[in-house]
Amino acid sequence: MTKTAIVILNYNGCEMLQNYLPLVVKHSVDEAKVIVADNASTDDSVAYLRANFPHVDLITLDKNYGFAEGYNQALGRVEAEYYVLLNSDVEVTEHWLSPLIAYMDEHGEVAACQPKLRSVRHRESFEYAGACGGFIDNYGYPFCRGRLFDTVEHDDGQYDRVAEVMWATGACLFIRSKDYWEAGGLDGRFFAHNEEIDLCWRLHLQGRSVVCLPQSVVYHVGGGTLPKGNPMKTFLNFRNNLTMLYKNLPDEELAHVMRVRWFLDYLAAWQTLLLNGNWGDFRAIYRARRAFKKWLPDFRADRERIQRMRVVSRVPQRLSFSLLWQYYVRRCRAFSQLPQL
Repeated sequence: MTKTAIVILNYNGCEMLQNYLPLVVKHSVDEAKVIVADNASTDDSVAYLRANFPHVDLITLDKNYGFAEGYNQALGRVEAEYYVLLNSDVEVTEHWLSPLIAYMDEHGEVAACQPKLRSVRHRESFEYAGACGGFIDNYGYPFCRGRLFDTVEHDDGQYDRVAEVMWATGACLFIRSKDYWEAGGLDGRFFAHNEEIDLCWRLHLQGRSVVCLPQSVVYHVGGGTLPKGNPMKTFLNFRNNLTMLYKNLPDEELAHVMRVRWFLDYLAAWQTLLLNGNWGDFRAIYRARRAFKKWLPDFRADRERIQRMRVVSRVPQRLSFSLLWQYYVRRCRAFSQLPQL
């Protein structure tokens, strides 16, 4: 069995593969097998890979399964102790993989980890999608060490310590294959967005840990599939986030949190319309609420199973405050300014 398999899920990302796959191969091939799983691309991705990287394993899927189910389909064909789910738009650095493997080898209680993510465009700043490890607030809003909402911090080494986090970014997720499958993998119904947070939450509920290791650094483009401001991205984020809360919240918190989110979601919809004139996101939030209500019965069995299997009542990295209050009322603009664990 391969010890570490780096699996890059690609969909019409030939340009990203041209830009970043050579570095993945150069800086990783001595420590891991590099695999590209293609989600039925219609561009030149497969032809490019076969012509230029015949030594890189290629998995071709029969259709576009999306990010979440695409990885489930691909990883089901990979035998390895560790999986690295790596976005095609990630620029890896020399020796990026060694600290991750060494830490996981020494800490059997840790199910998953991530490196520090910096921005390709602003190389001294954190990157939105993962920064230095993710958390969520009491109502499900995600944020990171280094990023609150749209405010991204300059990386001055302020978070250069290994830390337990709520979630590790799907842009570069290092995870034990055993934990991945025992937790049920990514929820393919999500298609994309919030799927890694949902998976990490389930790992925590089973008594496992997730950490960020800033000794490893990679750079991420971000927004390659659905750029910020795309109504479909808004729809998926709201629908999937609500579904994640429904699946994982304990019984005693579910009704309260869902009532608060009903109010906050519609407030967000009207705010984006009245203040920004954004009809697309306004409609997307309303559609997400309706879609969540419609498919909720499909997740009741999942919720029952997760609640039955949980070994902890509350995950400490799900912080008990409201991020909206901290950001907009208390004017916190950095992770270090928030109430800490």
